Amino acid sequence: MSEESDLERTEPASPKRLEDARKEGDVPRSRELSTCTVLLAAGGALWAMGGSLVNQLNHSLITGLSLEREVAFDFNLLVQKISVSLTDVLLAFAPVAVLLLIVALASPLLIGGWLFSAKALEPNFGRMNPISGLGNMVSSRAGVELLKAVLKTILVGCVSWVVVMGQKEAMFSLATESVQAGSAHVGHMLGVCFMAIVASLVVIAAIDAPYQMWAYAEKLKMTHQEVIQESKEANGNPQIKAKMRQQQREMARRRMMSEIPTADVVVTNPTHFAVALKYTEGGMRAPQVVAKGADAVAAKIREIAAENKVPLLEAPPLARALYKHTELGDEIPEALYGAVAEVLAYVFQLRVYRERGGKYPDEPRNLNVPKELDPLNLLGENHE
Repeated sequence: MSEESDLERTEPASPKRLEDARKEGDVPRSRELSTCTVLLAAGGALWAMGGSLVNQLNHSLITGLSLEREVAFDFNLLVQKISVSLTDVLLAFAPVAVLLLIVALASPLLIGGWLFSAKALEPNFGRMNPISGLGNMVSSRAGVELLKAVLKTILVGCVSWVVVMGQKEAMFSLATESVQAGSAHVGHMLGVCFMAIVASLVVIAAIDAPYQMWAYAEKLKMTHQEVIQESKEANGNPQIKAKMRQQQREMARRRMMSEIPTADVVVTNPTHFAVALKYTEGGMRAPQVVAKGADAVAAKIREIAAENKVPLLEAPPLARALYKHTELGDEIPEALYGAVAEVLAYVFQLRVYRERGGKYPDEPRNLNVPKELDPLNLLGENHE
């Protein structure tokens, strides 16, 4: 892959990159969606509570304009009356204000979620760089934001014009209506205009929210080299890890080879497998596997065993079963106790022969190895 293609951001952002961006306070946001939800909540609240709100304001207005003589000439009473009137107005608008506060706090959950990042509050003098500022002004993102603002202005303006012109006759008829009927009519017209404008903002938000998500994903895309580097940092360099595993295998192999001289017997296949067994009476519950290997490793086990005068016993079914069903340091399976007992009996007899002479012991034949433990029976192949 060429250097040019490596510099292209074609890979989606990894979970770590997304998490790092979130820690920096960088999450997708749609101001149009937040504005739209708040205005919708305001319109709905005014539509639902408008009647009671008007009545409360009407009562506050009447009460506030009704001044008794002693109130008009007593500054303290006047201040007290104004305070009561202001409190009534605030209480009248309190349900709407609380609703708008809840919606404003909940709107980030629609895209990006809640986020508080201390890093976003840290001073960043790089933002004061005039060259960077000019670059941001002529960037593609700035162009998109400008285009969006122009389209939003055109759309809202057109919708407002259509709604106002549709209400033109009703506006002219207000002069012939009573104050109470005219006020209600004006409120209705304002509500219609408001909801029409908010509906146009819904269209803008429906376009802006997916775009912001797409733009955020595009901004955080990674190059192929960045993906590789992040994987190395998270999981370690594959080459180094492979070398470490190789070294660990070599160390384990050396430890295994160092245990062979202490073994009591090496059971062979005779060439494909070799398993070294050790048993200490009173110190072990059952014989243990101290070394095992196949092919070249098996040959090395046999060589070390011969150099250290460890008996070699050719017992293919037992060797295959031990190699298949045990690991280093494991005790032999209970199903092989009988066969291994015969092998150890032969080894002890051989040890006595070497020390005292006499008749050479016969090697055990036809050892009792369960067929289900012999891989040869399971595979139906001859590995000898």
